[in-house]
Parts: sequence; C-alpha cells; structure tokens
Amino acid sequence: MTNPKVGIYCRLSEEDKNKQSAADDSNSIQNQKSMLIQYALDQGWDIYRIYSDDDYAGADRNRPEFKKLLSDAEHGKIDVVLCKTQSRFTRELELVEKYIHGLFPVWGVRFVSIVDNADTDNKGNKKSRQINGLVNEWYLEDMSDNIKSVLTNRRENGLHIGAFALYGYKKDPEKKGHLLIDEEAAEVVREVFTLFSQGYGKTAIARMLNDRGIPNPTEYKRLCGLRYRQPKSRQSTLWKYFAISDMLVNEIYIGNMVQGKYGSVSYKTKKNKARPRNQWYIVEGTHEAIIDRELWNKVQALIAERAKPFSTGEIGLFARKARCIHCGYAMRSHKMSDGRRYLCCSNRHVSKDACEGAFISAAKLEQAVVDEINSLSAQYLDKDELEERIEFQNHLAEQKKRLEKDIAAYRKKAAEYATCIRKLYLDKIKEIISESEYLDFSKEFTSEKERAEALTLDAEKHLADIEVKIQSADNRRQLIEQYTHLEKLDRETVDKLIDYISVGRRISGTKDVPIEIHWNF
Repeated sequence: MTNPKVGIYCRLSEEDKNKQSAADDSNSIQNQKSMLIQYALDQGWDIYRIYSDDDYAGADRNRPEFKKLLSDAEHGKIDVVLCKTQSRFTRELELVEKYIHGLFPVWGVRFVSIVDNADTDNKGNKKSRQINGLVNEWYLEDMSDNIKSVLTNRRENGLHIGAFALYGYKKDPEKKGHLLIDEEAAEVVREVFTLFSQGYGKTAIARMLNDRGIPNPTEYKRLCGLRYRQPKSRQSTLWKYFAISDMLVNEIYIGNMVQGKYGSVSYKTKKNKARPRNQWYIVEGTHEAIIDRELWNKVQALIAERAKPFSTGEIGLFARKARCIHCGYAMRSHKMSDGRRYLCCSNRHVSKDACEGAFISAAKLEQAVVDEINSLSAQYLDKDELEERIEFQNHLAEQKKRLEKDIAAYRKKAAEYATCIRKLYLDKIKEIISESEYLDFSKEFTSEKERAEALTLDAEKHLADIEVKIQSADNRRQLIEQYTHLEKLDRETVDKLIDYISVGRRISGTKDVPIEIHWNF
C-alpha cells in the first residue's frame, strides 16, 4: 500500500508580520514549513507539494495557492491537507463547513492541523473544529469593526488613509496622513484644468497628453516606484476620458480631503459599492491646493453648463453601465446630426490603435435589453415556482431573530457599564479608591459603554433594514411583475436590474452586435 500524499499549506498574513520581532520567528512561513514537513515525515506521508500564501488574510478566498490546493484535492492529487492551525486554512466558518466537513470527505481527503489537534479522521473532535471556526469568524468580525472604527476616526479628522496619494500629490514623510504637492504631476493637473476652462473637451485633452507621451496616473505611480495595481482590463499607459472627467470634479485639488466614496459590502469580500455623497467624509483645508478657487469655480460652471440629458433624466440611460467588450472601458454617448444617439468606446478616440472600438445605437441597445427582460420575466412568470426560483432575500427571519438577540445583549452590557460607573463614583466619594484610579477605571468603563451603545444603534439600523426587506419579500411576485411587458427603459430600472453591459463591434457582413448583459440578480 502506497503512503498517503500530503499537501502542506502555509499562510502568513500582514498582521503576522507586524507582530514579529527580530527574535520572534514563530509565525514565519519558514517555521511553519519546518514544523509541518517534520510532522509529515514522522507520520510516514509523502509530501506532494507545499502550498504557501504570503501576505494574505484568512478571510481571502482568492489566495492563489489556497485555490491550487483545493483544485489538487478535488482532482485526487493529494490524500491529506496539513496545516499548522485550522485558521491558517481559513478563518471563515462557512468554508470550514464547505470544505473540511463537506467536500473533503467526498473527495477522500483528510484534514489535519497539528497545533489545535483538528483531524477529520477523529470523529470526536468535529465539534472542536466547528468551535474553532466560530471563534475565528468572531475574530474576523471584531477585527473588521475595530479597523473600521479607527479608519472612520482618521477620515473624520481629515487624515489621508489611502495606500497611495491622489495624482498630483505625495505622502508627507514627516507627517502621517498629510499630503504634499508633487510638482511634476501637479503641473499636468493645472494644465488639464486650464485647457478645459479654455474650451477643450475631455477626450481632446486626453489625446493631447497622450500625443506628448505624458504617462497617465497609473503609469506615473509605477514609474515612481510605487506598487500600484489595477485590474488587467484597466492596465494601460494612456489617458482616458474618465481620468480627465474625474480629475475635474475632485475637491482634493482645492485643498479639501474627500474620502469614503466607496464602502465595503462585507468583511468577507473585497467588493466595494459607491456611497451617496452625504456619506462621504469631507474636511476642508487639510492640505495645500493645486487649483485656485477662481479656476475651480469656472471649471465647475462649465461642467454644469455642458451636462446634457440623455434618453431619460439627467443621467444617461446606460451611463457607466455600457462597457467595451474589448478593453473594458465605459462607452460614451454621442448625438448624430439626425438626432439619434449612439454609444462608442471612449478608448477609441484617446490614441491611435488604443482599442478596436465597440459601437452600437442607443435605441438598439435599449431594445435588446427590453427584449431580454421581457423574455426572462415571461420565463419565470409562466411557472408557479417563481418564489422558489428567484430569491430576493435569504434567511431574513433568522437574521432578524439574531439581531434582536444581539441588541438585547448590547443594551444589557451598556446598562452594566453604566452601573459600574455609578458604583465607581460612590467608591471615589467614600475614598475607597483614589482620584487617579477613578479616572482610569471610569475612562475604560465609559469607552466600553459607548462601544456597546454604538453597536446597539448599528444593530437597530440593520434590523430596520431587515424588516423593510421582509415586508418587500412578502410582495416579491408583484415586484417582478412590474418589469413585465416593458416597452421603454428608465434609469431607475437599469440601476436596479443591471450590473453592466458588455458591447462589441458589429460582426462583419451582418447587423448583429455582440451584447452581454450582466444582471444584478
């Protein structure tokens, strides 16, 4: 009988690195490998491969070596997955259940972590593995809340918290969170604002910069030695229409710190969503301005004057929704002499051979979307299984029950800390404790009480949202039916139903244009 093949998995996060000192190598990748290799040899296992992810969090599902490990396990290349601790494999209870207790047994793979004695061959410690997963899940959530609290405080105080400064600025090496003007890039920023104020269009400005070989903000950061990365679809050295457009309305260039335009959906994902302006953090006069107020006001007036409605409302029907299938950039709206609208790839005009160029009539795209929505609606509404096939909300009742329980617990904690503060004051009056002791203890209790109250407010807000969703879910068939038999689209419908649309160029010899609709449901 051949020896079991083991896949050794190691992970080192940025947090681990921060904890280490010169004399502390306990969390290093090298130490994990040595420990696990020795354990595998002692068990008589053959080492198939060592999978190592450096600088990745336990909640990151896109760890490259982690994904390779799972693929090899699924395809029968390994018999045992060996880790230092269960949390090195994952901190998410969902993934513990999915892989360690779900798919690994199906694939015939044994999971072992040596420090916390997790072993799927030992049926008796399943509850222990689940408790480990639950504790790790709590750890992730608490850590996320703590980080958010710190970042919010820094934003409210006008301190820059981004990994990279906005183009035109650089981080102040002497003062954390402060920005200094980067004169080389700032000259380009001033030129962009000046050219626009003189009547040049955004695409024309982009083309002028590209013709002169001026690197765009991403390429400029790279040339300055910064490890700035963008999605592959956005990797380019060229200036684009939207780079100019975004620059012209960014208040950071007049000395105001603007942050929080996007917020994370959940601590379990890196996906962000746009926030409304009233949720941004804007602090005036935090750093030196590149653009003076007179030029800024002139540019904003020109932008407002040039803004034109398209199809319905002030925002274009497919604004930021239609993307070029070739390069991934948002398509722009143009009006023909006969009044018809069409969309084309904005990348096509900024430089020669920048992109093959997507192109479609706005009316044709609208009709294609309407036809697809009506087709999907008919498909679902022709069946009695609508409620089962389209899930608007999952486990809302369970979420509501959990939140109500959390709110009760938070309120109890806040009341307990309030009682402690009162008793502490009486002890000070009775001279049982000193003034300094009272101040120390009181500060700690007050902080914990405020934290419990903040958690209560946050949970209450979440509960209110859940109750609205429950009410909406009770009427979900009617919600779907409002999108049946559509004849025209409006921006609200597009926002609700569509994530984005990829559009190509007309197929030669036909009237067909490739269209891929990516839905929000």
